[in-house]
Formats: sequence, C-alpha cells, structure tokens
Amino acid sequence: MPSSPYTGHANQAKHDIESSELRKKRRMKCLAYVAAFAVFQTAVILIFVLTIMKVRTPKFRVRSADFDESFQVGNPATPSFSFRMDAELGVKNANFGNYKFQNSSIFFLYGDTEVGEAAVSKSKAGWRSTKKFHVSVDLSSKGLPSNSQLGNDLRSGVLNLRSQSRLDGKVELLFIFKKKKSVNMDCTLTIGVAEKKVRQISCK
Repeated sequence: MPSSPYTGHANQAKHDIESSELRKKRRMKCLAYVAAFAVFQTAVILIFVLTIMKVRTPKFRVRSADFDESFQVGNPATPSFSFRMDAELGVKNANFGNYKFQNSSIFFLYGDTEVGEAAVSKSKAGWRSTKKFHVSVDLSSKGLPSNSQLGNDLRSGVLNLRSQSRLDGKVELLFIFKKKKSVNMDCTLTIGVAEKKVRQISCK
C-alpha cells in the first residue's frame, strides 16, 4: 500500500529534527573541546609564569670551613686568636636560568669588628644548581678593642665569628630575560677552640 503524502512529510520532518539535534550535539561537543583546550592553555601559561618565569633570589652561604696548623688562641687572661681558614662557599640558584655575579668581598667579623677579608671572583651559578668555591682568609684579633668579650668566649671554649657579603648580578631566564638580583650573606660560625673545628654554621 503506497504511503500517503502526510506520512512522507512526517518522516522528513523527523529526519530534519534528528539532523538538527545531531548538529547541535556536535557543536556543543566542539565548544566543549575548545573550552577545555582554553582552560588547559591558560593553566600551562599560569604554571609557566608562576614557576619557570618567576625570579627567585639566590642564596649565598658558607658551607664548611677548616683550619690549618697555624691555629693559635691565647688564654682568657691575654685573649687573642690568629689562624688561616679555608672556607667552602656556595651560591644556590633555584632559577630556570644562570645567575651571573660580579667580583665581591667577604668580610669576617668578631662582634662588630672586622677580623679578616677574602676576595670573591666573578662567576656564575647554573640553572637550578649550586656554585661551590673556596676562599682562604687570615683571621686575627689584632684590631679588637681591649674591652671585647674574647676572654669570656675563650673561657667557654667557643669562638663565634660572622661572615657578611653581598653579590650583585643578573638572573638570565631561558637566555632571554635578564633581571638584576643582589644576594646578601649573613652567617655565624661557631668554632670549638679545643678541637679547632667549626661546630656549627647558621645563616639567615
């Protein structure tokens, strides 16, 4: 039995509706993909900016120190000290780019009085690494005032020295962007007089 014109129109209408719904679903799926990609891209950019492109201040520290046979100290009645120290220093760079620093100096102090100085040569700390190097310095109490606490320190068997320095340099992110960064050192070395060794190093 031949179908009526009405049946044909109904089938066509149904087909058109299904096609329209299918196209709508495809458009929605496409928009969802575009939105997901945009969110992913934004997240990647944020991570890039907040981690890789963030410039962190490097850290400059005294890592260790040793003394040679010249280590001499007086007694509490006539307090003094004189010795050579070999110190290992470290510039820790947590950036995704080199940190290049200029020539500088490191000063060693007892109280507020300078008792020694060493030169720091210009160099660089690589990507996310620590640049280690050594300096030798002669330390002496000759310039200390007569009313210093050195006698009490020698009586206690502990000598505290401070190291201070400043490095001026630039961080080169991905070899493209450069940003100036200065690094300050402020460390305290606790020296055991009897054993002639550094007991502890603490840095701010």
